[in-house]
Amino acid sequence: MALVAEGFRRAAALLWPPEPELVAITLLTLRVSGTATLLGLLLGVPLGALLAFRGFPGRSLALTATAAGMGLPPVVAGLAVSLLLWRGGPLGFLGLSYTPQAMIFAQVLIVLPIVTGLTVASLQAVDARLRLAILSLGAGRLQFLWLMMREARYPLLATVVAGFGRALSEVGASLMVGGNIQGQTRILTTATAMEVARGRFDLAIALSLVLLALSFLVAAGLTWLQRRGGEG
Repeated sequence: MALVAEGFRRAAALLWPPEPELVAITLLTLRVSGTATLLGLLLGVPLGALLAFRGFPGRSLALTATAAGMGLPPVVAGLAVSLLLWRGGPLGFLGLSYTPQAMIFAQVLIVLPIVTGLTVASLQAVDARLRLAILSLGAGRLQFLWLMMREARYPLLATVVAGFGRALSEVGASLMVGGNIQGQTRILTTATAMEVARGRFDLAIALSLVLLALSFLVAAGLTWLQRRGGEG
């Protein structure tokens, strides 16, 4: 207990005033995970809508692959990206190995199935009678999709939080493709793992507290939006 108490005491000193290294790590984490979440949403929401409302050959297989991808081990995503970006790989000419861009790529692979699967579930949960009513009124495809997404907006907000939380907490793939290089690819999760291995529990606790704070702020933002919408 004394070790934990001392770790929290020293972590507080690192957090305020914040250490420059801690600020840099936090900002890079937000950049990487935020970009990966945005890309995951831009790709996953339309794909989820397609799987929810359109029938086509192979749809069942695509839904199964999406469900399986929601539990994709991060190291598998890291391995796939590493092979693609390695010097002799298909995308090796881009020179993106051990860069934030490679980490974003890996996190998108992890976030995309989650966003897609939750989007499918959110849209399919809308009352079927409402869907029929909208179609009977002559709504076009885009109008129909917009109204469905509006009806499922709160589950879709939860999808955003789930995607961002998954990207924010990811460590294995980021470590594999980013290398945890100081000042270049070191983010909160990989830095925490490294500091624990070094026995620097004060910095590890400080990094973990920042991670928890970011998660709390996102969840608080979702709750505020839900309450505001409910009051409206």
